[in-house]
Amino acid sequence: MAKDYYATLGVRREASQDEIKKAYRRLARELHPDVNPDPATQERFKEINAAYEVLSDPQKRQMHDMGGDPFGGAGGGAGGFGAGFPFSDIMDAFFGTASAARGPRSRARRGRNATIRVELDLAESGFGTTRELVVDTAILCEVCQGSGAAAGTHPDTCDMCHGRGEVSQVTRSFLGQVMTSRPCPQCGGFGSVIRHPCQECSGDGRVRTRRTIKVRIPAGVEDGTHIQLAGEGEVGPGGGPPGDLFLEIVERPHPTFERRGDDLHCTVQIPMTAAALGTSLTMETLDGAEQIDVRPGTQSGQVIPLYARGVQRLNETGRGDLLIHVSVETPMKLDVEQEELLRKLSQLRGEERPPGKFAPGQQGFFSRLKDAFNGR
Repeated sequence: MAKDYYATLGVRREASQDEIKKAYRRLARELHPDVNPDPATQERFKEINAAYEVLSDPQKRQMHDMGGDPFGGAGGGAGGFGAGFPFSDIMDAFFGTASAARGPRSRARRGRNATIRVELDLAESGFGTTRELVVDTAILCEVCQGSGAAAGTHPDTCDMCHGRGEVSQVTRSFLGQVMTSRPCPQCGGFGSVIRHPCQECSGDGRVRTRRTIKVRIPAGVEDGTHIQLAGEGEVGPGGGPPGDLFLEIVERPHPTFERRGDDLHCTVQIPMTAAALGTSLTMETLDGAEQIDVRPGTQSGQVIPLYARGVQRLNETGRGDLLIHVSVETPMKLDVEQEELLRKLSQLRGEERPPGKFAPGQQGFFSRLKDAFNGR
């Protein structure tokens, strides 16, 4: 059965060229492969292109109304190709070019993506935040609504290609007469010419402006994370669908904490006497003031963990840990009284001439961490 191209575009059989063009433009925006990459949608996109190619051409439309095949060519003799033979269909069969790709190109094209950098503090990236961002971008021209034509006018059908977007040329070759097609040089393949461009957008269908958008930064992002905001990029030429906006997260350094994934690390320096006798410290964490207990006999390099005091895990429940690395300070200068006290302590502990403990190599960070949790 012959296809009903009027039903494909959703227009009446007596629809004007203007109505057909508007219906095609609306469907092309919805079904363009850049917007809907689904294979079924791409097949539908080919169908509306074929329907528009027929209904925008008076001769093909008349043939369709009479029940004929608008894409059927005039046959030649059995020994060669006739002057109207659809040679491009043979090329399609061999090289896979789709016949629906022929015809006028849409002026509406997808807009470009944009990327902006967003600087965050550690607490903002760790727990999430809301930001208002000022974006310089292209938006739809409100005067012409993306058509590019001045108010009260519309693009005219190209008088060179008669709206087909391509011109054909018959050449003679060893195969006989061969018809080839190329984009129309007058309309650039669009099938129409804007003779009176919109003064607001100069015929581009969009204007540049500065707008403010409110975005939610999820908890757990870190330096280098990219967040995609679909459809928040630039509107395309001809009122085409907008691209996407990408946020690149830049995390500012924190004066106390170093972030490693979801965990936070810091170093606390305590005097030798505090490490030997034990002490209690007050520390400002991301959750507020915390009391830190340093056990007697704490060694330099030992780690004190505060569980679930790190940052929120991205797209997951739970938090990382805060790991406090202890650095024990040995006094470099002693007065007479301090030196006497230390010598007396050394005598009491039998450490005047300690034998020392030698081990191969140098103990690394992870070895010290393991020893700390094992209580060595």
